[in-house]
Amino acid sequence: MSSPARTTGSDPYVALQATPEFQSLRKKFRGFVFPLTAFFLAWYFLYVLMSIFAPGFMNTVVFGKVTIGLIFGFLQFVTTFAITFYYAKWMNREFDPEADALGASLDHDKGH
Repeated sequence: MSSPARTTGSDPYVALQATPEFQSLRKKFRGFVFPLTAFFLAWYFLYVLMSIFAPGFMNTVVFGKVTIGLIFGFLQFVTTFAITFYYAKWMNREFDPEADALGASLDHDKGH
């Protein structure tokens, strides 16, 4: 790994941002978060748009007083919790070790 603080005489944080390791980590983060966010927003807006433009479908009774709209609304909560769990697991497994290594290199370089 390149030494961020020794690369330039400027701010070590700015120097760290210029390293290939940081750029790779940033690309990895965006590659995970942006598609997941796009999926969730598409799912959420599908629910909202179906509620507005297809009320007959959303009011279809599945059993008792439970409708498709109610099930979709419940699934919004389920999806939110599932994405949060998946994100936390991915961060702990994939992202944090690399970010910690970059932070440690910055701390090490600042100590010299």
